Amino acid sequence: MKPAMETAAEENAEQSQEKKVITRPEMEIGRYHWMYRSSRPHRYHHVPALRGNISPLGIQGCFECCIKCLGGVPYASLVATILCFSGVALFCGCGHVALTGTVTILEQHFSTTASDHALLSEVIQLMQYVIYGIASFFFLYGIILLAEGFYTTSAVKELHGEFKTTACGRCISGMFVFLTYVLGVAWLGVFGFSAVPVFMFYNIWSTCEVIKSLQTNVTVPGDQICVDIRQYGIIPWNAVPGKACGPILENICNTNEFYMSYHLFIVACAGAGATVIALLIYMMATTYNYAVLKFKSREDCCTKF
Repeated sequence: MKPAMETAAEENAEQSQEKKVITRPEMEIGRYHWMYRSSRPHRYHHVPALRGNISPLGIQGCFECCIKCLGGVPYASLVATILCFSGVALFCGCGHVALTGTVTILEQHFSTTASDHALLSEVIQLMQYVIYGIASFFFLYGIILLAEGFYTTSAVKELHGEFKTTACGRCISGMFVFLTYVLGVAWLGVFGFSAVPVFMFYNIWSTCEVIKSLQTNVTVPGDQICVDIRQYGIIPWNAVPGKACGPILENICNTNEFYMSYHLFIVACAGAGATVIALLIYMMATTYNYAVLKFKSREDCCTKF
């Protein structure tokens, strides 16, 4: 019985070998391996079709990397930082030069005695030192808020993987929110204060324009039109002369100190307004960042349970 089964299997194997047909490509491959003994058969995998700029190895192209990097930029914080730097630079630079020109105008035309405006000179010098401190503080504060915006952007979290927020991180973000709100309210006061010298110089300039327009009308003398600086409270009432009238006032308006100080105060006021807008944008950005961190912390707590 056993030999009969073996003979049947051998007959089936012989029949299958007889039915197998060797194609020409297989003959060429066999001849190649026979000629080059050191060669080994290789496996060829199917290469997927390219999509966009993604390489066959799965590496992202330059376009995808740029889009992903641009998605991680906190545009609100970036715009606020640029606006804040520009506003603070205009306010500090123009305000410093305008204050110096104001002291020169007062000393030469409205208060010839040094003791009358000594207090005002000290206050202006103190304000100039405060300007230096404001510029330095906001330079550092803007960089810190921009860095916080980068690290709390959702796109950056996707780039660097998941992270777990801590109570310290949430407290720091909340502190930035509170500090930004306080600075915003303070700069509203600075913006209003910077409009005061603009108002004063505008009154002097408009009075000079009235004097120029009256030169064509001989019946009304220009000497009766005066500007008294003492009424603004920046110099005492016993300051001499304290006021300027007619041609003297017109000459003051034609000086370079008056022209530069007037326009620099306008630019400084505009810079203070730009800083207020930047702080408003910072308020929205920091509040959003704090909300993201708080939501992330709640999500982490929920995943633990």
